[in-house]
Amino acid sequence: MHVLIFGLGYCGVAVAELARAAGLAVTATSRRADTRTPTGVRMVAFDDALPSVASASHILVTAPPGPEGDPVLARYAAALRASAAIWFGYLSTTGVYGDRGGAWVEEDTPPAPTAERSQRRLAAELAWQECAAGRPLDLFRVAGIYGPGRSALDEVRSGRARRVIRPGHAFGRIHRDDIAGAVLAAIARPPPATRVLNLSDDVPAESALVIEEAARLLGLAPPPAVPFEEAYAGMSDMARSFWADDRRVASAKTQAALGRRWLYPSYREGLRAILEQETSGAGQ
Repeated sequence: MHVLIFGLGYCGVAVAELARAAGLAVTATSRRADTRTPTGVRMVAFDDALPSVASASHILVTAPPGPEGDPVLARYAAALRASAAIWFGYLSTTGVYGDRGGAWVEEDTPPAPTAERSQRRLAAELAWQECAAGRPLDLFRVAGIYGPGRSALDEVRSGRARRVIRPGHAFGRIHRDDIAGAVLAAIARPPPATRVLNLSDDVPAESALVIEEAARLLGLAPPPAVPFEEAYAGMSDMARSFWADDRRVASAKTQAALGRRWLYPSYREGLRAILEQETSGAGQ
């Protein structure tokens, strides 16, 4: 088994490490000069990946689409269609579900993206379905990603954290290690054709509660409460679009399909584990 990862970023590194630990050969691309290459992973330049596309049995794409569409398909669509790959995986976003007024969505809920970047993701999902042409394809719809070096703990420590108060507006999150675990489980249990998998923890929570928990774990006072209306006035367009959608993402069907439960079913377990890893020196 040979896994090709397009985009060795924060999540890609975790997938690569877990795949290598499972005995899989891994090749990866990255456009970042400072990318950390896990032991045993072969790196190739993005524009030189044609031989790897031809030889890979499993292809995972973590790179986001731009205004011109999916960069991997733009460069390698013909080669991907002709490849001998037996599985494709695409990291998308739960943003494709759009605004549901706080209601729950499941894997079979029709997408209705509102933000432009989520509309691009849905277009990329459809393009990958066309490219896969009936071969196994997993569309991983990923909630807010956090993990070592990228969590509310880091925000609180740095003084950047804002405790925005908007009662009832809850977000789903997913620990980086659960993303990696889901990808490897999907490879082990491939679908017959296209499958949607929701990567979101079991406890959607208000942003302020996560900040409060991070401060508690660090033994620090939480930052002052800021009403949403006041915070909104100073938000970037990106942040405003993030807060514009309100939905709760269910993932019970995904966990059943993969035969695994999340290591970190809520932000509480996830933040605690990150802090314990940092304390033991194993967080990075």
